[in-house]
Amino acid sequence: MKTTELATICERACKLVKSTGAFIRSEIKNVKPSDVITKDLNSLVSYVDKKAEEQLVKGLLDIIPQAVFFTEEDTVENEEGEFRWIIDPLDGTTNFLYQIPIFSVSVALEYQGELVIGIVYEINNDECFYAWKDGGAYLNGEKILVSQKKETANALVATGFPYHNYDRIQPYFETLEYFMRNSVGIRRLGSAAVDLAYVACGRFDLYFEYTLNLYDIAGGVVLVKEAGGVITDFAGGDDYLTGAEVLAANPDVYKQSLPILTKCFHC
Repeated sequence: MKTTELATICERACKLVKSTGAFIRSEIKNVKPSDVITKDLNSLVSYVDKKAEEQLVKGLLDIIPQAVFFTEEDTVENEEGEFRWIIDPLDGTTNFLYQIPIFSVSVALEYQGELVIGIVYEINNDECFYAWKDGGAYLNGEKILVSQKKETANALVATGFPYHNYDRIQPYFETLEYFMRNSVGIRRLGSAAVDLAYVACGRFDLYFEYTLNLYDIAGGVVLVKEAGGVITDFAGGDDYLTGAEVLAANPDVYKQSLPILTKCFHC
């Protein structure tokens, strides 16, 4: 697809994502305990997630009628196709339900198997991060780039705690200890999409996590790449879209941190 076509699709999708974000924001004080369902261990969902996803699916079909979808809440059947939208309607549901103001809408477009558009809308700060292939990455209309930090020792690190799969907890703790001793600090926000957006705009210098899903990270992957960052699995490979392992950073910090992740998780 031409860059101009992607830019137009991205613009239309951003408007839809922000509209959906406004709906989510309006519901933050309306969800009752009886509205909350436990999908899996420590994985919560409410009618807000489902209605937001329905809005996104309907609106995105208006943009690309022939598109198929990969969604978190199964509004439509997950399929493969030339155009595929990947949707997380509310990344950070637990934060939302506890009224902790860090949660987002994440949308990505895949064309012929390649991620070409990414949008992450951080609802509470009204910050819309977006990018399209070969078009750069932006925050509310301003171009963004990853940070210029040269040393891991000067990096601010983000991560996500394992919440249901504890098989690799020991290497995770070893990695945490290393960064506790060799960075300026570690943050855990509770939204992988926001973590990746913050890497893209330079607020975080490095982010790592394991046991995620494609819809958690797809939008953020495009942002990081178009902002000049690097994203791989913990071995430096390209098996990160599964969410099993994700490492994202600026190029210099990435080079220094990758051997640590590889040693802790793969040796």
